[in-house]
Amino acid sequence: MAVATAPSLNRHLLRRVSSSFSKVKKRRLWLLPAGDSNLFNSRRNRDSHLLVFASSPSPLSSPTDALTAESCVNTGLDLFKRGRVKDAIVQFETALSLDPNPIESQAAYYNKACCHAYRGEGNKAADCLRVALRDYNLKFATILNDPDLASFRALPEFKLLQEEARLGGEDIGDSFRRDLKLISEVRAPFRGFRKFFYFAFSAAAGISTLFTIPRLIQAVGGGDGAPDLLETTGNAAINIGGIVVLVALFIWENKKEEEQMVQITRDETLSRLPLRLSTNRVVELVQLRDTVRPVILAGKKEAVTVAMQKADRFRTELLRRGVLLVPVVWGERKTQEVEKKRGFGASSKAAATSLPSIGEDFDTRAQSVVAQSKLKSEIRFKSEIVSPGEWERWIRDQQIAEGVVPGEDVYIILRLDGRVRRSGKGMPDWAEISNELPPMDDVLSKLER
Repeated sequence: MAVATAPSLNRHLLRRVSSSFSKVKKRRLWLLPAGDSNLFNSRRNRDSHLLVFASSPSPLSSPTDALTAESCVNTGLDLFKRGRVKDAIVQFETALSLDPNPIESQAAYYNKACCHAYRGEGNKAADCLRVALRDYNLKFATILNDPDLASFRALPEFKLLQEEARLGGEDIGDSFRRDLKLISEVRAPFRGFRKFFYFAFSAAAGISTLFTIPRLIQAVGGGDGAPDLLETTGNAAINIGGIVVLVALFIWENKKEEEQMVQITRDETLSRLPLRLSTNRVVELVQLRDTVRPVILAGKKEAVTVAMQKADRFRTELLRRGVLLVPVVWGERKTQEVEKKRGFGASSKAAATSLPSIGEDFDTRAQSVVAQSKLKSEIRFKSEIVSPGEWERWIRDQQIAEGVVPGEDVYIILRLDGRVRRSGKGMPDWAEISNELPPMDDVLSKLER
């Protein structure tokens, strides 16, 4: 489960690991000298991005151990990993009542928010995150990047919290724009050099024009020693023409950069859209990168239904190409039911199936071969969107950018890296798509990742 940490660390996880003192399997313990004022300083594991809370001995090792905020947070995380979400919330609330230091408070509020998000309690999750942001220096990027909060980010409470953070001075927009500019520079690596070239030569032409204008005035006036009028006029025309061309090119480059950043923004928004797999697991599209090629079918219910039925005829070929159907029916904004999982009446099997990424680090999940294999086993041919309003808004923005009338039936095919491959009006020709897309084990698919 993710945990907010010290101000200098934007994204870490709090993890219990074993030691000789602990009776719980697979738990390591990093010990620091008793009374050390830096007891809760963060440390990074070489193989993951995990924050380890030092503790001696483990809070679960003996019922007589004195309660501390640290031990309650660790106990809460352990309970959460075992699916006892309600008990974990009690532990985090207990930690907050034991005069915790700022780091412990941040961890308790953040993990408590994750518990509420897991239970579908958007208001309570937002309240905890609001306190962590306002009072304990939680970075909003942590909330944006934590897959454990994917379901929360699909709720209206998240949008309200995001706007409050922006108005409150949280560095959301500036940092986001910096990220966009970095991505833009990667996609167009020579744009900065070209802009510098245009600026430098425009400045040189401007300086030359400043010297040419007095000569031109003198040439027009005539008299002894006056420069040749035709030659001077030609020089001035060349300088002014160069300035006009170079400035126009500079403005054009800025415009292309802004257009590219708008497209990158749409790609980033798309990557954060949530959907529900056939196993009832809620994930964001970014978590499916390199694994599937989502095909979004947006339109009236009748058109989408017919397209899905036709796709079934090519199911085998489409699965070989990693196609995942994502139907979006215009105007269908059903309230998503949040199922109660283990600890609230569901079976342990259901909890294990639907519990998304508890106790794991996002980077590890995203890069681990084992994690990718588990995710692949959950992916079937069809999925269900979460937060239909967000999906419709993105599709309509994409239609406007492509010059399509918003609200028309469209299909959008995504690449393995999450970007838009192509789109079109109406519903797709599945036979054509089967011939166009390479199989997942093909060299072209590997280059697409």
